Amino acid sequence: MAELRWHPLTQDWVMIASHRQARPQMPKDWCPFCPGSGKVPDHYDVLEYDNDFPALSQTPPEPDDVANDFFKTAPAYGKCEVILYSPGHTTTVPELSDDHMAKLVDLWCERFEKLSQDEKIKYVFIFENRGEAVGVTMPHPHGQIYGYSFVPKKLQLELKSSGEYYAEKGRCLFCDMLAEEQRFGQRVIFQNEHFTVFLPFFTEYPYGVYIFANSHKSNLLEFTPGERRSLAVTIKHTVGMLDSLFGYKFPYMMCMHNAPVNGPDVKDSYHFHIEFFPPMRSADKVKFNASSETGAWAHCNPTRPEETAAELREAYGRYMDTLK
Repeated sequence: MAELRWHPLTQDWVMIASHRQARPQMPKDWCPFCPGSGKVPDHYDVLEYDNDFPALSQTPPEPDDVANDFFKTAPAYGKCEVILYSPGHTTTVPELSDDHMAKLVDLWCERFEKLSQDEKIKYVFIFENRGEAVGVTMPHPHGQIYGYSFVPKKLQLELKSSGEYYAEKGRCLFCDMLAEEQRFGQRVIFQNEHFTVFLPFFTEYPYGVYIFANSHKSNLLEFTPGERRSLAVTIKHTVGMLDSLFGYKFPYMMCMHNAPVNGPDVKDSYHFHIEFFPPMRSADKVKFNASSETGAWAHCNPTRPEETAAELREAYGRYMDTLK
């Protein structure tokens, strides 16, 4: 069973996908994403793979007969894709060449454009879950793309804030935020011609870095070939920096925020960026989202961003030294 159920208190849709409970536990000596598995081509660099247990489908079943005048349901329309980063089962992002990472960005762009052509899809969300600390059971390097038939609540809030700011000041909220971070400087980790990596003034996670496009672009498809390649290298170096922080493969959730599709034009007010949510607050301690964070959405960061930014700059320096 897969359907959407309306949450009247938060005015958001919740995906109900009970069939995903039946997902099998993968054998330790077999991986469906590895060449030779019979599930993927014997030769590939990067690959789109339709999720075997999708929460959303372009041919969704009818919702269960549980709705009434108060409780609302809707078909779980959309698309769930897996993006394979490499045929190597234990390959990490920092181990991929710049050319290989550029192919990954090109695939993201290709899938973003393809999913955007479905007029029922309103938001294309590209993301990656990495590490056991965030619940990943498949170590093969991969990310995912969800095409939603609605704009999720957090994105709605970003759109509302950036839209109101643009209406009042005639400027992009994100551009101004980036300018302020660059002016202050202490929370900037590294930057290049096209992107800046920084720990935001308000970060909820100790090492929750953001990647901002230096120029105003609302989605991936607006990037030039040079900017695409720069994004590939920036992501690679960001992950390398995190891995160098404590000397192990750092867990994180990477969330790519593009403007919505098939809706109002927000190109002037919305700005492409990537948010990282690493769950570690130190080398051996996890920052759990407890009652305040989960029940009230009131986050508490147990570290001072300016100090953790300095840690991250040191880790970035160590990582870059390995490339010399």
